[in-house]
Amino acid sequence: MLLELTIKNFAVIKEVSVSFGRGLTILTGETGAGKSILIDAIGMLLGGRGSADYVRYGCKKAEIEGLFDFVDDAPALAMLREIGVETEEGMMIVRREVMSSGKTVCRINGQLVTLAMLREVAPWLINIHGQHEHQSLMQGDRHLEWLDAFGDEKSARTKQEFGKLYGQYKQIRSELEYISTNERELVQRMDMLRFQLQEIVEADLKPLEDEELQKEKKRLSGGEKMVRGLEDAYRSLVGEQRGVDWISNTMSNLESVLAYDEELKETYQMVEQAFYQMEEAARSIRSYRDNIEFDPERLSQIESRLDEINRLKRKYGLSVDEILEYGASIEDELDQMENRESRIEALNKKLKEAALDLAVEAQELSELRRRIASELATSIEQELRDLHMSRARFEVAVTQIEDEHGLDVNGSRVRVTGTGIDQVEFLIAPNPGEPLRPVTKIASGGELSRIMLAMKTILADAERIDTMIFDEVDTGVSGRAAQAIAEKLVRVSRRRQVLSITHLPQVASMADTHLYIEKHMNETETETHVTALSHEERVIELARMLGGAQVTETTKDNAREMLAQADALKKEMQE
Repeated sequence: MLLELTIKNFAVIKEVSVSFGRGLTILTGETGAGKSILIDAIGMLLGGRGSADYVRYGCKKAEIEGLFDFVDDAPALAMLREIGVETEEGMMIVRREVMSSGKTVCRINGQLVTLAMLREVAPWLINIHGQHEHQSLMQGDRHLEWLDAFGDEKSARTKQEFGKLYGQYKQIRSELEYISTNERELVQRMDMLRFQLQEIVEADLKPLEDEELQKEKKRLSGGEKMVRGLEDAYRSLVGEQRGVDWISNTMSNLESVLAYDEELKETYQMVEQAFYQMEEAARSIRSYRDNIEFDPERLSQIESRLDEINRLKRKYGLSVDEILEYGASIEDELDQMENRESRIEALNKKLKEAALDLAVEAQELSELRRRIASELATSIEQELRDLHMSRARFEVAVTQIEDEHGLDVNGSRVRVTGTGIDQVEFLIAPNPGEPLRPVTKIASGGELSRIMLAMKTILADAERIDTMIFDEVDTGVSGRAAQAIAEKLVRVSRRRQVLSITHLPQVASMADTHLYIEKHMNETETETHVTALSHEERVIELARMLGGAQVTETTKDNAREMLAQADALKKEMQE
């Protein structure tokens, strides 16, 4: 449930903080006051498209923050755990900032999240029914989506299994079509692969060969310098009057001194130890020098071999191992291509088996949808009765489209897609004696609004969404239909939080909380304010909605009577 909404520097809103409670919250105000901007801000908070146009003129950024709370088993909390966001006591703070540059920053409970992560969570927070969304009923492809949403828990496993089988079926079919119909491309690719394989095979590469050659090259390249350096080092140790000889002379001199005084014995031992160490070092240097290889011809061979390996690396991989792996893969691909006929036969067999499995699953999904369609139609008819369409008949038709190249299901070829074999269409007969016809062809604007309200009410129950927002859902209705919508909103608000923008006094009178949105202008700026109305202020606002700009005692009396009737009706609903 949305507890609080704070908006700063968003369009004409300078700063607004609104608290929301349970039940039905109604938002009213003059046209252009900013009611829809409030809904736009909530849409932005839920991951809507960000734009620098939303930033108030002269400001660096727009800020929107919402505080939500949830019951322990709410789907939103499970979704938060999946993306690694911590929550405390079922509370969540969502914050979105839009910079004047157009960049946006999203946070959940103070933790930075990506826009994609926010959009994963958003559908479980609020369901927004926009002002023109009822027109989506005119889009037949949405009907299947809504049917599946209604039966989500019942059909989830079957849909998942169908999707898996369809992916396998589509992959086999694509491979078969390619290998069967693209013979010229196939021959060209085989020629290219043979050339590549021959080039790799003739190179006779060995695993890690390049690394070993690099080490040997480095050693051979420095051979001459190493010999010269070691020779100088050796001569420094064993040459005339150098190194070892000097230390030997030092030992002799100290030894003669020790004959008279042994106080320097420890010093003598240190020099003696140094003498033996240097003598050993000289032998080691000489041995290493004598074993150094310096072979210019071998160095040239290594450089030539490395040039060949580097040429192959540029074409087939970053290392010798990758080149060898690529060679093995194209060898397998060539084997499959060269055995094309047997491959086609094997693929045809696999496709037939996959089609049989897919047809069984598609049929099961279709039958399940027909049962769910019947339940959905019954539920919508019940909702429509509450909305003064008591004699309307509603049906959810589940059919298939014939396709000679489609999937064989029970002897008939039908079109198959990633969603199944079904085409779903909503049919309605608004009045007795009329035949069922597609909603897309016969429903009026007012009927569409009521059908959509019924749909949203039912789907919200199925999806366990705590907060619903209706932006002028009463468009195109008046009189008894308007009163029916008002009563339906009240009934829905007893099970969840409902926010509704309206221009109809019948709807506004039902509010548990009535928020008035108005625009203030002076010579330098425009601001939108949101005010929670007291009872008497509601009387004046309803009088304005009833009588237009002129508020009279008569319209105020009518408003008071409407509020009293609304209170009585709400008490009756609670009993």
